[in-house]
Amino acid sequence: MTLQKNRGAVRRYAWLLRFASWLQSIPGRITPPPFRLVQIGAAFWQSCALHAAARLDIATALADDTLDADEIARRVSAQPDATYRLLRLLTALGVFEETTPHRFRNNRLSACLREDNPHSVRAMILMHNSTAMSRPWYAHLEQGIRDGGVPFELAHGETLVGYMDTHPDFDALFSRAMDSVEALAGNSFATDFDWGRFTRVIDVGGSKGSKTLAILKRHPHLTALVMDRAGVIAGAHAYWSSREDAALLARMEFQAGDIFETVPAARNARDVYFLSAVLHGFDDADAVRALHTLATATAGTGARIVLLEMVLPEAGADFAAASFDMQMFMGTRGRERTLGQWQELFRQGGVVLDEVVSLQSFARMLVVRAIG
Repeated sequence: MTLQKNRGAVRRYAWLLRFASWLQSIPGRITPPPFRLVQIGAAFWQSCALHAAARLDIATALADDTLDADEIARRVSAQPDATYRLLRLLTALGVFEETTPHRFRNNRLSACLREDNPHSVRAMILMHNSTAMSRPWYAHLEQGIRDGGVPFELAHGETLVGYMDTHPDFDALFSRAMDSVEALAGNSFATDFDWGRFTRVIDVGGSKGSKTLAILKRHPHLTALVMDRAGVIAGAHAYWSSREDAALLARMEFQAGDIFETVPAARNARDVYFLSAVLHGFDDADAVRALHTLATATAGTGARIVLLEMVLPEAGADFAAASFDMQMFMGTRGRERTLGQWQELFRQGGVVLDEVVSLQSFARMLVVRAIG
């Protein structure tokens, strides 16, 4: 029996996604080639401007007001003319709105930079444009492509996870950015998959458990265990205690662990293991090791393992998919994978694919179980 829900809505979303991708391709087809190449080459101007606005927290300072650029500058402790010129550029990109000369307000895009917006992606903008994450792109991407090394490791002399362990401020920013992924991908992981068939979710690599909470809110019969690195798990319960209902949190447990060593054992077929964008951060060998750990934990129980991951087409990946894959190349030894590549990992990892559940999102849910 399928675990897919909302099949019609998912098909409509897929069509809209294809249509949006076609629309995004239009500038490349109608703009003169030399000018288009210069546009692409100068795209970092846009990301730098957006990062500056996020650092200054202009959107939060604007809130629901319409303000003169001088007043905005005063609120964010910046120079007035420079603030105006920054806002003018971002407005031309569709971020913020200039209502009358020199007066600005938030629009639907800039509202998602507000800290008080539940759909805020400010932390994601800050993380991806931080010195730690941008330096590998600027200084070491070519070297990584030439010799196959990881640009982040070439830039910092340690892995991304190792860097987070030794840089707590960046670790906290990275965790906040991962919590905001739901604003990008939506909550279809909680609505388009039939969680009602299970009684316990084991969220492996679930950070502080934001996705688990979204699932528990929609399925009152479920309980959950969230597992991640000790430094992430340590403050998880305290983080949620002032934000969520105590009765909801009582259905959650937190446990530190390492997927390469062991994960909590399954009790029965009503347990489901959930890994959201975990394996794409591993190279093939480590992904197989992780799958073996999961297969051991679920052996003989019938428990399912659900991987929320992007599935690349064999050819003709769109811009978003190809961009995600290059980000994985820049920061990790992992990658986004095609279904054929996932199937090969499953074969080596001792699991078998039962179903691919489509979502109203760019991701898919790969449902696997231990062999035998």
